Amino acid sequence: MSAGLTPETPPGLSAEARRAYRHTLRRQLVERRLALSPDSFSLLSATIREHLCNHFPHLSGLRVAFCWPVRNEPDLRPLMSFWLASGAPGFAALLPVVTAVDAPLSFRAWTPECPMVEDRYGIPAPAEGAFLLPQALLIPVNAFDAAGFRLGYGGGFFDRTLAALQPAALSIGVGFELARVASVFPEAHDVRLDAMVSEAGVFRHARP
Repeated sequence: MSAGLTPETPPGLSAEARRAYRHTLRRQLVERRLALSPDSFSLLSATIREHLCNHFPHLSGLRVAFCWPVRNEPDLRPLMSFWLASGAPGFAALLPVVTAVDAPLSFRAWTPECPMVEDRYGIPAPAEGAFLLPQALLIPVNAFDAAGFRLGYGGGFFDRTLAALQPAALSIGVGFELARVASVFPEAHDVRLDAMVSEAGVFRHARP
């Protein structure tokens, strides 16, 4: 990260200071992501899609949850469309559906032609269809660290979802290198990702 972008994080942070740090970090990194030029955003997204395709080929035969790109998050829709067109048995592209603010996410199948509605946060989601359990999740990050923890928007949706899924699903963070930090100062409820994919490559994390 560029000098001066990451707020100071002295050792021994109190719980209140950690929350303040995470809030500031989230705001700063979202602003930096939004400042990407259209060409840079397109190139970085394409590189992440290529890494996913090359390093996780088995995803093309699984139920894979991804997120509709908002606020310049990596755009995975072309990869989902490619896998759908490939017609591999067992593949489904899923989008999250918020059923309650304090509940795990639910998921419905997505295709480029399916009817969509905006959820309570203004994010498009499939308008109809059965809820399906994902076998893998591609999760956007506002920040990530080498230990495998991510910083989202603070709602805890993906942490609740990963903790509740049975059987457990493969969790892969997707984000740009500008989101890499020394530590996100994870909280007790934060769930470690199995891997992180950025334009720089794939970084796998062993669960404790």
